[in-house]
Amino acid sequence: MSSNLLKLPDNIEPLTDADEEIFLVYTALNQKPLDPTGPDGFHGLGHVDSRQDTLSIRFELTAPSQPTSSGAAESKSASRSRKGKSARKTRGEETSHVIEIELAQDKTALRSRKGDTGSVLWRASIAFAQVILQQHCFPPSNPLVDKDLLRESHVLELGAGTGLLSIALSACAKSYTATDIAPLLPLIRKNVGLNFAGWMQNTKPSEGSPGSNISVEELDWETLLSLPPTRRSLYYPKPPEPNAEWDLILIVDCIYHPSLLPALVETIETVSTAGKTWALVIVELRQEDVVREFLERWLNKETWRLFRMDGFLDLPYIVWACQKYA
Repeated sequence: MSSNLLKLPDNIEPLTDADEEIFLVYTALNQKPLDPTGPDGFHGLGHVDSRQDTLSIRFELTAPSQPTSSGAAESKSASRSRKGKSARKTRGEETSHVIEIELAQDKTALRSRKGDTGSVLWRASIAFAQVILQQHCFPPSNPLVDKDLLRESHVLELGAGTGLLSIALSACAKSYTATDIAPLLPLIRKNVGLNFAGWMQNTKPSEGSPGSNISVEELDWETLLSLPPTRRSLYYPKPPEPNAEWDLILIVDCIYHPSLLPALVETIETVSTAGKTWALVIVELRQEDVVREFLERWLNKETWRLFRMDGFLDLPYIVWACQKYA
């Protein structure tokens, strides 16, 4: 089923040289003007607003014939939020759809817990969710992900942080499992509960209702790496369906610190199934040497086909699609 989950262009060639890929993407990045709308420009850390305890994230989805002025998701403080979803129809056809998500942050942990970057929301997650939601609501001729196949897929997210993607995208998939280190799980669970009434880790809404297919589980990459290979399959979470395997792995803005790269690459390798699992890696282009090392480590596995998916996110973000083949 998942062999065609990601829609690769007919003429696309797999990546084989990390240095060449880094040269191409950073040359393009250096030619792009600085974005004045971000707090730090496109070379910044990329968080949305680490000063707020709560954010309201608004996704405006618009039919191609009715473009909006912004064309992108917006964020604002919860004091001005409107929870829920709304839609406008013209002559019986839906031309726009709005999704709003309330999201708590732990701004104290960002400063007090060493290495904790997942306790606040990062812009890459909003940008990626906007693309998937827009294509899900108004399917284009060249989607990133096949909508019908995604609906039957089990999705695993690594480094889920605040849990935004599980809340935004769970309705698009059969099941969605958000994972992160243990200290972040309470925040993810809090946010899922804020947006889906009655959701708790062990007490979920009735089957088929919004949010009922979300699970939040611990998956520490460094813990997995420390285990003998024969024991690793006992550690990471499995899809909720018996004998199922992961169809799609999401890794969104997780490549930022070189010390985590060996564990991250090994985790992606371990949780994936040859001939079935696709991985989508969304990277904000920060330190060139860190991104290069990630690509080198992954290509050295020699068990993946990697493709750059242009045209879905603007720089400084890059989308790599990858399938395990051996």
